[in-house]
Formats: sequence, C-alpha cells, structure tokens
Amino acid sequence: MDIIETIPEMHRWRRAGGRVACVPTMGNLHAGHLDLVRIAREHAPQVVATLFVNRLQFLPGEDFERYPRTFEADCAALSKAGVAALFAPQEQTLYPEPQTLKVVPPAELTNQLEGVFRPGFFTGVATVVAKLFNIIAPEIAVFGKKDYQQCLVIRHMVRQLALPIDIVTGETVRASDGLALSSRNGYLSSEERGRAAHLHRTLQRLGEALRAGEQDLARLEAQAQDDLRQAGFQPDYVAVRKQSDLQSPSAQDPALVILGAARIGNTRLIDNLEVER
Repeated sequence: MDIIETIPEMHRWRRAGGRVACVPTMGNLHAGHLDLVRIAREHAPQVVATLFVNRLQFLPGEDFERYPRTFEADCAALSKAGVAALFAPQEQTLYPEPQTLKVVPPAELTNQLEGVFRPGFFTGVATVVAKLFNIIAPEIAVFGKKDYQQCLVIRHMVRQLALPIDIVTGETVRASDGLALSSRNGYLSSEERGRAAHLHRTLQRLGEALRAGEQDLARLEAQAQDDLRQAGFQPDYVAVRKQSDLQSPSAQDPALVILGAARIGNTRLIDNLEVER
C-alpha cells in the first residue's frame, strides 16, 4: 500500500490511471470501516482510503484534540484489507490557508436532527469531502449508513455539483449485542458499554410498532426517548422520517428510517434503523 501525504503526490499516483473507489475516514479504524473497504473493492480494482481528522466538522468543546489517532494500526489494517493507496495529509496540506470558501448543504437537509445538535457539522463534512473528491477524483465513494443524514448530504452535494462520482452506502456493522460500531465507542466505560446497545433495542421496538400499523409518530418518539432516559441515557432525539429526504412522513409513506442520538456518560451515540411498512 502506498502512503501519500501531499496533494501533488496524490495527483501523480492518480495519473497512472484505472478505476478508483474512495473510502474517506478519520482513522481509528474498526470492522465497519474495513467492511466499507470490502464494498469498495467490489466496485473498483483500486481502493484509495483517506485518513484525516477534519477540524472543520468539530464544534468548540468537542473531542477534536482527543479524537483517537492510531495511524500505524490503521495502516496495517488497510494494507491487509487490500487498499492500494492511503491519502493521509497533514492539516496544513489540506488547509494551507483558512478555508473561507465552504460547501453549505441545504437547510432542509441539515437544520434538523444532527444539524440541530451539531450546527455547522455538515458544512465541515461537505467541504472536506468535496476537497478530497477534487484531489483524488474517484469514480466511486463508499460511506457507512450509520451516518445516515451525512450520506444524504453527500449524495445531494454530488448531484447538485454534477460530480462524476457514484455514492455507495454500506450497512451499519454491529457488535454481537447490536451496538453500532463507532470510533467513539472506545470512550465508553465498561459499565456504559454494557448498557450502550439499549439505543439499538429502543429503535427496534419503535420499528416493530411501525410495522404493526401504529400511526401516532409523536407518541412513539416520546415513548422511545422516555425509554432511553429510564436506561440512563440523555437523548437528543428519536425521530421517524422518510428515507428519501428525512422529512416527516405521511401515513402513506412506506420507506421510513428511525434515527436516534443519545448520550451515555460523556459519550454521544447515534444509530438508525430503516423500516418498510
């Protein structure tokens, strides 16, 4: 695996040609990331992973400084998984001057759910992803469904900017108890880890109610948040939305997604569950 740190070097590598699938990451890799690499290899003969902890998507007081950085272990895992090249720029390389020009996604996608609790997050994500796409010029890019709203934002950006990139999404990879794998799960204490999968179980129960024909979404969402509080979580939201655009569904909409975010101790977990009714 080639490890590339500069933009000119990435351009030179890319000029060698061939179809490329890109897997953007912030490192501290787990089995979910490696599953995205597996999917990428099914779509292109060469996979380029990226490793960059993007300051633009962290709010003041969030965990930018303490976000786990495990470069050597990440390199070993990506190489074993068959990645052809890792683009791992320094911050000064990707942002040589203040990034005053940013990609601002539409309010209808971002002024809700994660966007309420992490204002500016999606602008930071869209900006860095657009920049990485410009540098690497992949034909395919693979993202995980755990970040459901993020996937919709990136699809929208690619469509609106007419970028010649197909966006592929991979299913959420979970631990044996159902907890969605996340780099931030390492922040959980052993006691918190034992309770963390309750978030997924709460979304599953809500999904069962939807499949059974329940229509009072406000009541179901409130019950789910109460359930999380009783389990020791501090919920930010539990919401039932349309899969297509995250708007509130009508009784006739068949393809739904339940999205939830909650804190347990000092760790914030997010998860989602697609439901067909």
